[in-house]
Amino acid sequence: MWLLTLPGVYRPWHDTWLLARALASERSLPGARVLDLCTGTGALAVLAARRGAADVTAVDIRTNAVWNVRLNALLRRVSVQARRGDVDSTNGSRFDVIVANPPYVPTDVTPRGGQRHWAGGPDGRAVLDRLCAATGRMLAPGGVLLLVQSSLSNEERTLERLRTSGLTAEVVDRRWLPFGPVLLQQRDWLLTGQRIAADQYEEELVVIRARR
Repeated sequence: MWLLTLPGVYRPWHDTWLLARALASERSLPGARVLDLCTGTGALAVLAARRGAADVTAVDIRTNAVWNVRLNALLRRVSVQARRGDVDSTNGSRFDVIVANPPYVPTDVTPRGGQRHWAGGPDGRAVLDRLCAATGRMLAPGGVLLLVQSSLSNEERTLERLRTSGLTAEVVDRRWLPFGPVLLQQRDWLLTGQRIAADQYEEELVVIRARR
């Protein structure tokens, strides 16, 4: 699926398409009310709309991403409501499907500008933990969350936190990939903190599915 990517917006990458595959296989998608968190270009929101979702909302903390979603929805001739917001700023709305590709890279940098797309704090969980805590109140009964993250940011903790929120949760897809530019930049810091092995140049991406 061709998409326009504006300067400073997270370009769809392996994690986007891994999550897209899980989203496309959701049987509940036709007619569903869908929320795409940390949307970036709106790739997943556009996919949901093209697959028959009745109402699609895309949320991102950056204004240029919101405009990017609107442009891509217009180009693909689908209806997507795009607005600026955080992972827990849904104003009490409930959704049948929530899809999220949050920042999850462990890092010691204070995120600025485009770094906010990927910088997840020292353990990679600055946004993940907030998302896990908020999901239960954002999902409609029977609703589904699809979330992608790196194994470097502790998938077991995500599963535990989602289950604590009253959801069933499991890993439904995995893929090993070579470190991209971001992780290569962070590699020395990850080594110093013993977060990766000395010969490690790959990370495992996981897709987690949780259901209320």
